Amino acid sequence: MTEATPGRRGGRQLPTAEELRIWRTFIETTAALGSRLESHLQSDCSLSTGDYAVLLALSEAQDQAMRSSELASHIGWERSRLSHHLGRMERRGLIRRQECATVPRGAEVLLTPAGAEAFRGATVPHLRAIRELFVDALTPEQILAAGEIAAALRAHLDALRAR
Repeated sequence: MTEATPGRRGGRQLPTAEELRIWRTFIETTAALGSRLESHLQSDCSLSTGDYAVLLALSEAQDQAMRSSELASHIGWERSRLSHHLGRMERRGLIRRQECATVPRGAEVLLTPAGAEAFRGATVPHLRAIRELFVDALTPEQILAAGEIAAALRAHLDALRAR
């Protein structure tokens, strides 16, 4: 195997044993972190991380509403997954869907007062869980490095999707 610049490997070279070990640790740790965050949200606020992602996006959107296709793209979900999830959230009164006035056959998702209240009630406990499970485990330098790694991965995935 020839040495390549990190992050710039080309061709079809397979990962080394050490790269696979790091990958597996990364994937298993992020899955465990996601599971713990999900557990905290569920027990503290009766919300899933998916609920929280939708509520966060809508709370930040203009008029607390987004077209469903825009919302799916914003949170990185397939439209069918979002549609099923929104159905469950709508039955719980957290969001409301309506036809989009400006786009034929388009749907708009609106944050309801109950959804806004659920989001407000979940924010502080969720931020505390992030501090406990992520921030407190790392040094300030490691947090910066994690941010750089996440940004590099996101840029790489976006570039691959654009091909």
